[in-house]
Amino acid sequence: MKASDAVLTPIHKEGHRFIAVFFAVSLLLFYFIAPTLGWVGLLVTAWCIYFFRDPKRVVPAAKGVLVSPADGTVSAVVEVDPPAELGMGDEPLMRISIFLSVFNVHVNRVPAAGKITGLAYVHGKFLSAADENAGEENERQLVRMTTEDGHDVAFAQVAGLVARRILCDLKEGDEVARGDRFGLIRFGSRTDIYLPKELAATVDVGQTMIGGETIIARSV
Repeated sequence: MKASDAVLTPIHKEGHRFIAVFFAVSLLLFYFIAPTLGWVGLLVTAWCIYFFRDPKRVVPAAKGVLVSPADGTVSAVVEVDPPAELGMGDEPLMRISIFLSVFNVHVNRVPAAGKITGLAYVHGKFLSAADENAGEENERQLVRMTTEDGHDVAFAQVAGLVARRILCDLKEGDEVARGDRFGLIRFGSRTDIYLPKELAATVDVGQTMIGGETIIARSV
């Protein structure tokens, strides 16, 4: 492949200032403190660039499917009560939890086309995102939507042990397309999706997800 054919992965805008700060600190360490620390700083800068990567995705065009809202590994597929803050009633929903390590892409994507019908930000703890109680106790951004097929779905950005910042660009009333970027969590986290009985999970625990590409559920 020619060098001119190489395609650089875009960097999410949220990462620009972090990369600049890490790079500047690395240069200061390298020239004024100790070269060894400077090299360590450059390694951290390289990791920061990698963390904030925002690759393009090929979104499935099939009817009646939802895609994963995040990259990562499925850590749980369980029936739970829906988030009370979204007013979705008390009938249990299937929740799929996706754990994101600090090496996964952290840009989140909308699972289906439709309309955003509710949002709620919940302040909470910073338990490990792998903890089964993180979805109910940790800091999180909750989103409710009605899909183009009329399904009432919710998804959540959940902070983790290291994650201290949740970014969500959605607003109530927004019309969205399947696979649209909608936010980011830094650094290390979890994303949950809540499915009504009309939708069946198509993934299992341990499966690797590609946000915006992997089909996570479909109409039954």
